[in-house]
Amino acid sequence: MLENPLLLIGIILAVNIVYVSFFTLRMIFTLKGQRYFAAFISMFEIVTYIFGLGLVLDRLDQIENVIAYAVGYGLGVIVGMKIEEKLALGYITVNVISSDPDIEFTRRLREKGYGVTSWYAYGMEGDRLAMQILTPRKYELSLYETIRDIDPKAFIVAYEPKQIHGGFWVKSVKRGKIRDAQKEQQEAL
Repeated sequence: MLENPLLLIGIILAVNIVYVSFFTLRMIFTLKGQRYFAAFISMFEIVTYIFGLGLVLDRLDQIENVIAYAVGYGLGVIVGMKIEEKLALGYITVNVISSDPDIEFTRRLREKGYGVTSWYAYGMEGDRLAMQILTPRKYELSLYETIRDIDPKAFIVAYEPKQIHGGFWVKSVKRGKIRDAQKEQQEAL
C-alpha cells in the first residue's frame, strides 16, 4: 500500500494536517489553562507526529514526500485555526469609546444581554462615553456588529482576559443572557 507514491503523498499530507491541528488545539487548551485536556490531546498529537515523520524519514530521498510534509504542515495550521474559530473558547473584553456620549449605548447593549460598565470620558475632541463589555468569544463578531450599528464611529479595542472573577459579568454571561437575547431578536424578525 505504501509503495504507491501518490497514495503515500496523500497519507503524509493528511497525517501532517491532523498532527498540526492537534498541535494547535493543544496550544489553545494550554493557554486557556485546561492542562488535562491539553495533555490528553498531546498523546494523539505525538503519535500522529511520529507516524508522519517516520514515513518521510524512511523515504527521505523522495523530495515529493518532504514537499507533502511541508504542505500538510501549512494546511494543518489553517485547519487548526478554523477549528479554533469554531470552538471560540473563553471570553473577550471589549473596550469601546463612543463618539457621542448622548447615545443610549449602554442600555441598548444591556438589552441584548451584554454586561456593560460605562463611564464618561474626555477625549481630544470633547466628551465621550467609554464602556467595557465582556462576552463569550462565540458572540464577539455579533457584538462588533451591534456596536457599529449603534455608533459607526466608535473606537473599539478587544483583548482576552486572563482571569475573571465575580460581578455581574460572570453571573449574567454564564446564565446565557446573550444567547437568550439573540434568540428573542431573531424570533421578532
